[in-house]
Order: sequence, then C-alpha cells, then structure tokens
Amino acid sequence: MKYKLGILFFILAYNAFSQSFTAKIIDKSTKDPIPFAAIQTAEYKGVISNEDGFFNIDLEQNKISQITISSLGYKTQVFTIAFIKNNNYSIALEPSINELNTVYLTSTKPNADSIIAKAVRKLSENYRFKNINHDLFYRETSYMDFEKLDFEIKKASHVKKRQLKEANESLTTMANAVMSSNYVHFTNFMGTLSVSNDSTKLDVTQANQIINANKDFSLDNIQEKAQHIVLKYLDTTKTYKLKSGLFKAEDSLSLANNNTSEDNKQEFEIKDLKSNANNILDRIQPNPNSLLKNLLDAKYYNYTLHDVSFYNNIMVYAIQYQPKKAKAKYSGTIYIQDDSFAVLKTDYKYAKGKRGSKLNLRLILGIKYIEKASTGTIIFKKNSENWYAPRYAKHESGQYFYISRPLKFIENSRSKNKVSFNFKIEGVARNKVELLFTDSNTITASEFKTIKEAKTIPYKIQRKYDATVWGTNETIAPTEELKSFDASKN
Repeated sequence: MKYKLGILFFILAYNAFSQSFTAKIIDKSTKDPIPFAAIQTAEYKGVISNEDGFFNIDLEQNKISQITISSLGYKTQVFTIAFIKNNNYSIALEPSINELNTVYLTSTKPNADSIIAKAVRKLSENYRFKNINHDLFYRETSYMDFEKLDFEIKKASHVKKRQLKEANESLTTMANAVMSSNYVHFTNFMGTLSVSNDSTKLDVTQANQIINANKDFSLDNIQEKAQHIVLKYLDTTKTYKLKSGLFKAEDSLSLANNNTSEDNKQEFEIKDLKSNANNILDRIQPNPNSLLKNLLDAKYYNYTLHDVSFYNNIMVYAIQYQPKKAKAKYSGTIYIQDDSFAVLKTDYKYAKGKRGSKLNLRLILGIKYIEKASTGTIIFKKNSENWYAPRYAKHESGQYFYISRPLKFIENSRSKNKVSFNFKIEGVARNKVELLFTDSNTITASEFKTIKEAKTIPYKIQRKYDATVWGTNETIAPTEELKSFDASKN
C-alpha cells in the first residue's frame, strides 16, 4: 500500500509543478503495468510508455485535450486529459479477446510459415535501412555484481614490510567496499544517427551520466584505484612500467600523473557512443545480417501461430518461434500486421539451453567470459513517409567474467626495482540499452556527405534524475529504479 501511495504522490507532485503530464497505463483486469504502449497525440506524433507503464507528455508543447492509446493485445481507446486527471493519472486498458478461433471459423486456417514468408518478401517494401536520419534518445543502464575480488602484493624488492602490510590492508578495504556496493550508473544522450550505404555519422546534441562518483566501480576504475594504492607505497619521485604477464600495459605510470586534467575531462568519444547505438540498430534493421532477419529465417526456426488480435482495427498475427537448428539461439514472439505483412513488434530471448559467445583462457591468460543472457524488444511504427520505421528498441545482456592476472611494476631506473601485484575479479556484468526513435526520414547521399561529425561531446554528471535537463524533447520516461536513484544522499 505504501508503494502505491508513493507512486501516486510522485505523479501528483510531478504534474503539479510542471507542464509535463505523467500517467501510468495498466491492464484493467490484472492491474499490471503495460509497457511500450503507443500514446498518440497527433497523426504521426506521440510517445510510448516505459517498462513500468509510465509516459510523459509536455502539454505546453502538445496543446491537446485527448490522447489515443494502443497496444498489442489491448483495445485501442481514446482518453481525455481531464478524465485521466480525475482518475489519479491511472489509465486502464481493456484486453482484446483472443480472435484466433473466430479467424479459424470465418476463413481458412492461417499458416504461420506462410505469414513469415510474406513478411520476408515485404521487407524491402515496408522498411528502409540506408540513407536515413534517425533522431533518437539513448539510455544505457549498467550494473556490476561482484562475486569475488582479491588483491595482494606478493613481492616488493625495495618496500618495507610495514609498508607492504599497509598497502595490502588498503587493497583489502577497497575490495570490501567494492563487494558491498550496489554499482549502477546511467548514460543518456540525444542526437541524430545518420545512415548511408556503408557508414554512419552521429551528431550528439546533449549527453549526461547519472552516477554515484563515490561508487564508480567499473572494471577500469577498479584497476586504476588498485594501481593508485600500490603507487602510494613506491618511490613517488619515479615512474614505472606496468606489465601484465607478457604484455606491457603502461610505459610511464606514476602517482604524480595519475590524475591529469586530460584524464578528468568530462567528454564522451563520439565513436564509442556511435558504436553503442549502431550495435542496437544493426540488430533491428531488416538487412541480411541482422537479428531480425535471422529470426525470420525458416531454415533456422519453427513457427507457430499463437494468437490473432487487432491493432488499430487491423488484424495482427502473434507468431511464436523456437530454434530449429543449433545455430538458432532465440525464442519469442513476432507480431505481423495482416494488411501489409509488416513486423510491428518482436520479443526475443535466449531459448532454453542456449547462450552466447564464450571465451575460456583461464589457464593461459587468466580470463574467462560467458554471455549468459540476451533479451530484448523491437517495435516499428509507420511514419509520415509511409514506411515502417523503428520506434523503440531494448536489448539486455548479462556476462559472467573472470580475470586473474599478475601485474608487475618495474621502476624506470638503473636498479629496476620490482613489485609483483596479483588481482582476481569474478562476477556478472549486466547491461540494458534502450533506443527511442523520435523521428526517421530519408536523406540523399549528398546530404549525408555534408553532415559533420565531432570527435568528442562534453557530458554533465548528475547525482539523480532530472527531467528538466531535456527540456520539451521526447525521452524515455524514467523507471522506478532511475527515479529512486539519488547519489546526493551518499
């Protein structure tokens, strides 16, 4: 009860002090939230609900009195803003009845393989994946769950025993702090991803990170913190080579240059942000090597017609799929519209017994990696140019990792004093990436050439979520997890 009152208080407070209208969509029967529902404010304008069922609309920018809400498996309904306010900003959708038996009675039985084949033939007609501008909002949520974390200085040719003990105690304290932390951080940016025949360009207009700087325990950051502790007990007037096994990692490492202004610049590399966005886009575009195209390949998957419903008064087939061959990895549901045979939505996850890539060099290099989880949702919507553009994509992954590696600090001097340092890290990294496509339109090859791409983009660090930084732009509504994240209390 306290949880529900807390949600209601948040919505009322949020709406009372801003022009942003926030509401929650739920199933009328079960009261469960309805994620990824389409909230239409004009013919080709609107927002979608997040995974908790929430959505935001800027009423000042969208001068509207009513909205149309549609979601697969539910009746499309129109609600006035006044009605929603009077109902405590809660919207209940009625589930649509299973129409499969009705379809069987009124016509020949639909064939799942035939529906999939028609969808494949219509891909080039229904979609575009070259010479496109995608206006988008990107959100990445990263988690790190550590199961084991051991640091120890094994040998130090010129460090006193007392200093060695203090160094190892400091490393143990740091390891305990990491193990007890709940590491999570959020990365957001807004911009335009332009796609040509063979390349992409990204123009980022705004970016931020929501993070607890005191608990920044990414793998790179942990290694830096450990190195910093070790350096404190070495000769701070000298520099050191850092070797990892047979590989030299650093040429001139020192306590003095560990925190240079260059290292502390709050900038993202555009190439990194572009790579992250492209990884999702490559999965969902109907090009020959995409995940979507793979899921529509009858050589690798078995299909079953599970349900038939209506979306905006058009029949939609819900087709479940399972792996047919070892190369196929996923199971899920594909929703295909009857009139155009366009894929409107796809849900996917690793099928039972399946997993992703695996690397086991534990005995040789002290490294092991297993991709254990891969799940996601893809949603398309017809745009003003009359083709089906991506509207929303989410991909969640989980990877087990193990790293056990000796590090050696070698003094850059004639004496070449050495310190041997071992570290062992084991845990699970989880990652969720969401792309909200606010607009997609075609461009010419010459227009693509004129687009300039910067090398870096400055970003702001926030200690808690603040919707106002994005102004009136369409973004992904924050989840309960993001809304409750507040590093300012630490």
